[in-house]
Amino acid sequence: MKIAIASDHGGLNLREEIKQLMDEMNIQYEDFGCECETSVDYPDYALPVAEKVASGEFDRGILICGTGIGMSISANKVKGIRCALVHDTFSAKATREHNNSNMLAMGERVIGPGLAREIARVWLTTEFEGGRHENRVSKITAFENKVQG
Repeated sequence: MKIAIASDHGGLNLREEIKQLMDEMNIQYEDFGCECETSVDYPDYALPVAEKVASGEFDRGILICGTGIGMSISANKVKGIRCALVHDTFSAKATREHNNSNMLAMGERVIGPGLAREIARVWLTTEFEGGRHENRVSKITAFENKVQG
């Protein structure tokens, strides 16, 4: 598995925690920034990562900002992305099993590093169940293809 990860200024510390987790799990990743504590615009980081996941260059992506909201909204504008904003382990598991999410967003100002690591671990190790959920995800994809061509 190959992961693309990025944050804005509000997610720097949590991004480092998640990178450390992926190192411990021997998961390959590429860090797309940011590298500053001054204010930056989250779409400048979310959109390129989402495009890399949508193109298949990366299997999944992880985005972190202050709340995770801006990153998830931005990522979900890219065709083929199912980015889930998650702040608990139950949702992390469910969004992989039921929604086949290919991107995870979290908020550094919402959760601490221990919980964020556990959320990421669960999300990274949970597979899509398929079955009845495949039909639901396919409906989203069909609509997206109709609207965005």
